[in-house]
Amino acid sequence: MSETHFDLVVIGAGAAGYVAAIRAAQLGMRVACVDKQYLGGTCLNVGCIPSKALLDSSQHFFDAAHELAAHGVHVDNPRFDLAAMQARKDQVVSTLVGGIGGLFKKNHIEYVKGAAHFIDANTVQINGDGAAHRIGADKFLIATGSHPAPLPSVPFDGKRIVSSTEALRFSQTPQQLLVIGAGAIGLELGSVWSRLGAQVRIVEFMDRIVPLMDRQMTTALQRALEKQGMRIDLQTSAKSAKADETGVAVILEQAGKSESIYVDKVLVAVGRRPHTQDLGLEHVGIELDKKGFIPVNEHYQTATQGIYAVGDVIGGLMLAHKAEEEGIAAVELLAAKAGHVNYAAIPNVVYTHPELASVGLTQEEAQSKGLKVTIGQFPFSASGRARAMGQTQGLVKLITDARTDRLLGAHILHNRAADLIAEPTCAMEFAASGEDLARICHAHPTLAEAVKEAALAAEGRAIHI
Repeated sequence: MSETHFDLVVIGAGAAGYVAAIRAAQLGMRVACVDKQYLGGTCLNVGCIPSKALLDSSQHFFDAAHELAAHGVHVDNPRFDLAAMQARKDQVVSTLVGGIGGLFKKNHIEYVKGAAHFIDANTVQINGDGAAHRIGADKFLIATGSHPAPLPSVPFDGKRIVSSTEALRFSQTPQQLLVIGAGAIGLELGSVWSRLGAQVRIVEFMDRIVPLMDRQMTTALQRALEKQGMRIDLQTSAKSAKADETGVAVILEQAGKSESIYVDKVLVAVGRRPHTQDLGLEHVGIELDKKGFIPVNEHYQTATQGIYAVGDVIGGLMLAHKAEEEGIAAVELLAAKAGHVNYAAIPNVVYTHPELASVGLTQEEAQSKGLKVTIGQFPFSASGRARAMGQTQGLVKLITDARTDRLLGAHILHNRAADLIAEPTCAMEFAASGEDLARICHAHPTLAEAVKEAALAAEGRAIHI
C-alpha cells in the first residue's frame, strides 16, 4: 500500500461503497476502499447483475418457444445451453468488476482486500491473505451491505436448500423448485427457472406477493406469472424441511392445514439482513438497533464522530440505487456540500416478465395517510406501440393529490416498466403535478405515451380510452 493513513476509508466495495469512494476521490479526498470479497459487492457479483443476465437469457429462450411465431418468426424445437448461459452471466459480471477496478485506478483509490475491524475511531485492522495490518483515517464510511436472511425452519445447506447466491449458479434446471418468499428475489429467480423448464411453486406468508407494492398491481402481476405456469400460494408458511441426497421433504401449512411435498431444490428468499457482524463496532461505541441496523442521523453519521454508514446497513429499502445515492450524499456532506437523498422518489422494480415498477406512495399508503387522491390509469392494450410489439399486458397507474394535483406515486406493469418508471420518478423529484405530465409532448408511437395518457385519465380527459 502506498498510504497507511487516508482522509476516508470506505468499508465495503458494493453499490454504496465503491460509488462513495469514487465521489470522495472526485472531491479531492485520499481514499481507500476495503472489502473482504470482491469489487461490486452483492449487487454486481451475486445479485442485481447476474440475475438480470439470466433473466434476459431465459426470456430469449421463452420467446423463441412461445412468442416469436406471432411475429412470423418460426423456431423449430428451440433448446438452451445452460452452461453457455452461466458462462455469459459470469463474463458480464467479470467485465463490470474489471470496470470498477479501472475506475479505482483512474481516481487513485486504494483498493484493500480483506476484512476490516475497528480498533478505535481512527484505525481499522485489515485481516486478509493470512496477514494483518492496520490503516488509519480521519473518517470512515461503513457500507458493508447485507446477506440473505435465514429461515430457522428451513436452514440453508448450500446444496438443496439454497439462498439466491446458489440459485444463480445451478448447473442444471431442477425438476421441481420451491421458492419460499414472493418478494422481488423469489419472483425473479422463480421466473428464470420456470422459463427453463422447472415446475416452480412459490409460497408466501403474507396475503399478497411483493407486499410493499400497490395491491392492484401485484394482483395483476400474480395473474401474469400464474399464466406463465408458476404456482403461487399465499398465506402459506414452510414449517420444516429435510434434505437428502436427491431432494428436500418440506411441510407447508396453509389455513391450519399441513401439506407434505418433495422437491429437488428449495430457494429461501425471505429477505436480507444487514451485514454488521465482526466490524468491531463495540470498540467505537456504536450499538445496533433491535433489527441489527446501524442508527445514523440525517448526515449519515453514527453515534461516533467521524464514522458514517450508508446503504443496507442503515435500513430502509434494500436497493442498490438507494445505497448509491446515500453513498454520494454522505461524502458530499463530508465535503461541506449539499448532499441529499429524496426518499419519496426512490424507484423500486421487480424484473419479472412483465416487470413491475413503482415510485412514491401506493394507493393504500396514500389513503392510510388520510389523503384524498385521484387515480389515473391507462392499459397498454390501448397503446399503439405496445400493440405493434405484441406486448399489451399491463397498465400505468398514477396517484395524484386531489387537492393540489401533485404526483404522489406511479406504478407501471409492463415488460419495459423498469425504464418507463424514470419519467414519473423525475417528475416527483421536481414536485410535478399530474397536469405537468399530461402536457408533456411524447414521441409517437412509444410506450411512454401510456404515462401521459394515465395523467390525462386522472383529469378525466384521456384520449385513447
